[in-house]
Amino acid sequence: MQTFVAPSMQLSVVTNSNQPLKIVALGDSLVYGFGDPDGGGWVERLRRTWMLPESPGHVLYNLGVRGDRIGQVAKRLEVEFRHRGELRNRVPDIIILSVGVNDSARVGRPDGKNYTDFSIFEGQIASFLQQAQELCPVLFVGMVPVDEVKMPFLNCLYYNRDDQYRYKEATKLACREQGIPYLDIFDKWMHHPETWRVKRLSSDGLHPNTLGYQTLLENATNWEALARFNSSDHYRLTS
Repeated sequence: MQTFVAPSMQLSVVTNSNQPLKIVALGDSLVYGFGDPDGGGWVERLRRTWMLPESPGHVLYNLGVRGDRIGQVAKRLEVEFRHRGELRNRVPDIIILSVGVNDSARVGRPDGKNYTDFSIFEGQIASFLQQAQELCPVLFVGMVPVDEVKMPFLNCLYYNRDDQYRYKEATKLACREQGIPYLDIFDKWMHHPETWRVKRLSSDGLHPNTLGYQTLLENATNWEALARFNSSDHYRLTS
């Protein structure tokens, strides 16, 4: 039986050797894996590790769309979710979310308006997370810090770390209020030197490269909230 996590609860698991979990990852290009021609991104890399015959794991669907903002992911959330259960009358067990960086971009010039106004984003992220939690337990993986020197992206979008910080903190707070585990990639990467970060970003300064996605995979699989599912054992969720 599926349950979802109330604000005062955490994800918990018990062994179930008969049934792998069905997991969907929704979000933007960080989920899609753009910039990693070798491994297809961190979600694809994780999916492949769970496909090894000697170490069978869970079923993972990559539902990332490049350029998506919170409003766009919210619109497709339930439809995508309802069509990934594989078996009749089944739905996925876990949703992994990663979105927000595109909302933070400044449009047209470095001091232009944010693509999604911050006050609007705050309302949208709270509503979106509530919507997701009503479907099944949720995990949230945060954004990576950009290289501001490489902006603008596509000659019109100016990403900067100050705005990224505001939007990720709003997301982190909304997750905390709803009891959703949040992996703060931004802070993790900002604790490293600039040279370390640049080596993990593509030439556009926005998307991780192959090394960056490998690092993201390590961050995610070492994260307690996800690590409990990253084994040869199969699990189901309990309250």
